[in-house]
Amino acid sequence: MWFTSFFKLQQQGVVGMNYRNIELIGKYNVRSSYPLVDNKLITKKIAQEVGIAVTELYAKVESQSELKNLHDILLPYENFVIKPNHGSGGKGIIVITHRDGDHFIKASGDVLTLEDLRRHISNTLSGLYSLGGRYDIAIIEKLVVFDPMFKKYSYEGVPDIRIIVYRGYPVMAMMRCPTRSSDGKANLHQGAVGVGIDLKSGKATNAVVRDRPVLKHPDTGYDFSDLQIPHWEEILNIASLSYDMTGLGYLGADIVFDKNMGPLLLELNARPGLAIQIANDKGLKSRIKFVDEQKLTHTAKERVDFSMNNISLI
Repeated sequence: MWFTSFFKLQQQGVVGMNYRNIELIGKYNVRSSYPLVDNKLITKKIAQEVGIAVTELYAKVESQSELKNLHDILLPYENFVIKPNHGSGGKGIIVITHRDGDHFIKASGDVLTLEDLRRHISNTLSGLYSLGGRYDIAIIEKLVVFDPMFKKYSYEGVPDIRIIVYRGYPVMAMMRCPTRSSDGKANLHQGAVGVGIDLKSGKATNAVVRDRPVLKHPDTGYDFSDLQIPHWEEILNIASLSYDMTGLGYLGADIVFDKNMGPLLLELNARPGLAIQIANDKGLKSRIKFVDEQKLTHTAKERVDFSMNNISLI
């Protein structure tokens, strides 16, 4: 069923902000562990230590004085992504798909100059896009190589997969597909498509744009009912391992699929949003309750097997 309503989700056990903050984040996320996910550079480091592949870091800019060397910093790279190290919600992210000298072209076709990027990074360093407005670092990453299998479901940018992990168990998943209105970013608040994904099969079940149901991608016109994510069990395993490496009992794992590298951990979130329930046309509460009834002595692989074969049915 493609259409959903807030009232219907309440009946289905939708998790609201208060429940999330008190019963999930407050109870299972120790604040001392937040830097492991709020700091993207630290996330990369600890993920690599446990064998999880991550997006490649090209460079980082830590001070305003480094901006005078921005031309030289960016010179080796034809395309890249600039993002705040402590950012959230997609704020402050610029995706450059190609360049013409010191003119940088975004997924939307808009052209930025070197001075535009210098100004943007300066704002990033000053904390404009960071959690709490604190001083930040700008990180420059390799642009994920777009896999042709997802071309039908994305406008310019690369779709990502958000998986909610509760006490180590993947409990809900969606794919976020960039659109023209989202400027090529996989950000639901900016107009990307949220596609609910079945935990067992990796197939699409539902899709929404700005909480409104859709059957097809608004730009490409392709039907989401044909969407099947490859290497699905491997993707779930990355998400489950994220619990082991952070100790956070309620988190969101964002994973991208690179044409050459396969699944890559993009980032983690200790305060994942709740729109994933709209995308799936299901509430989280029944799945959370089901996990609470388990003995929780499983390895990441065992937790993934359990989620695929049991939680997917709820």
